Amino acid sequence: MAREPDAPSPLTPTSVHLLRMLDRAEGARVSVGWLINELGERSFGLTLLVMAIVALLPGASTIVGLLIAWPAIQLMLGHDAARLPWAMARREVAVARLERVIAAVAPRLAWVERLIRPRWPIVFEAARPLVGLAMLLVGLTLVSPVPMSQVVPALVIMLLAVAYLEEDGLALLVALFAALCSLAMTGVMVWGAVQTIDWIDPAIPV
Repeated sequence: MAREPDAPSPLTPTSVHLLRMLDRAEGARVSVGWLINELGERSFGLTLLVMAIVALLPGASTIVGLLIAWPAIQLMLGHDAARLPWAMARREVAVARLERVIAAVAPRLAWVERLIRPRWPIVFEAARPLVGLAMLLVGLTLVSPVPMSQVVPALVIMLLAVAYLEEDGLALLVALFAALCSLAMTGVMVWGAVQTIDWIDPAIPV
């Protein structure tokens, strides 16, 4: 049966896209800007996914929380792909190193893609504008100095990033609900801290 000419082509899994991307590399090194161009719309999801993973490391969440604002705001503004500062975009990385990283990441990403895959396209397109706002708000909660408080926000950002990467409307709804719960938890923690300070010393202005 002939395929309709206007039918959208199926989304290539991100794990497959990463493996194919390096086949187009010319030379032993490529720039970060080249990588972003090759990733296209996926650059947002992968950038935020990497940042969320780094945020799980002790002491890194505060910096990552501020860095997440950069791609999150671009998402809110409707950009098709992430745009990096010129000084960062021109930095180069060895293709051999990229091959090792992708070889380690792709199989794990492929396993996740069995659960999170393209579905509910109408819901995905409707919820898509909220991703940037959710990323920005949840990312800002990563700056909290409370030990281990970064774990839940980082996991929420990872879920948002993967759902966005795979254009999964169902997973995106779940991720947005998780983001709302994470923000509520942070609000309760802040309110509890304020009340505790006021109870210990009512003279301290809050």
